[in-house]
Amino acid sequence: MHSKNNAFTLIEVIAALAVVAIAMVALIRLHLISINMTDSTDVSTQAALLAQEKMTAALSDALFDRPSASQGGDIRQNNRQFNWQNQITDLHLPQLDGGDLTGLRRVRTDVSWKQGRHDKHVTLITYVAKQN
Repeated sequence: MHSKNNAFTLIEVIAALAVVAIAMVALIRLHLISINMTDSTDVSTQAALLAQEKMTAALSDALFDRPSASQGGDIRQNNRQFNWQNQITDLHLPQLDGGDLTGLRRVRTDVSWKQGRHDKHVTLITYVAKQN
């Protein structure tokens, strides 16, 4: 009589383990890429919020009352070093002469930081004017 053996052979088990190992390496690599992208997005969001905060401060500060001004500094948030710079510049546009707007100014806020070997930055620019 012949008895049929329903067990896996050693070669089949080794081949299945090899396929699982290759898949696991790919999944771990994708997970690390996801973690790095999340960290990068988090830092960019922090920089954008800092730029918005510094621009709002410049618009409401006495710094805005001067014709042209510049202000900057360093700040540490969540173990990251950010450098920020506000620049307020008077603009004179002939097409606005005689109109309802005076004192047109360009407000530029730049936040920069080091991420790995790369220098990154976020820049916000707005224009404000006084209404007569």
